[in-house]
Amino acid sequence: MRYDRDRLSIVSIGDGKISDNPNEVLITYSLGSCIGVTIYDPILKIGGLFHAMLPISNNDLEKSKKFPFNFVDTAVVLLLQFFYDRGSIKKNLICKVAGGGTPLEDHGVFRIGERNYAVFKKVVWKNGLLVKGELVGGKSSKTMMLEMESGRTILKIYGKT
Repeated sequence: MRYDRDRLSIVSIGDGKISDNPNEVLITYSLGSCIGVTIYDPILKIGGLFHAMLPISNNDLEKSKKFPFNFVDTAVVLLLQFFYDRGSIKKNLICKVAGGGTPLEDHGVFRIGERNYAVFKKVVWKNGLLVKGELVGGKSSKTMMLEMESGRTILKIYGKT
């Protein structure tokens, strides 16, 4: 699947974007232990994507205020708030997640990918949001895309879609 470069809106590590432009494709690269999340409202035709590195923000409150998309707990809440501020209703939201793997061998010491995914599941559960699709774990890096026109989330792993 190829897109014109001018359609791609890159979401960097520790960042998030929301869009209502049907010609845009939100994309993030290198999801290893990080978590990538797409949320799409098919009624309002708005979508968002974030790429979070660390599970919880309470270890560095200043950094979490300055860079809320660095942390899974603050990123999920912030992205949901964007949708609710624009009139979305929870039951209409389609949420998908990828990443949370172990691309580097740490012998189970840090388990950041696993912790990122656990925090994600806890936060979406607390917010009553259902996850419609996931590809989590493993050693392979993933690229995640959200087509704004269709609301479709696409994942690539080593050139496979």
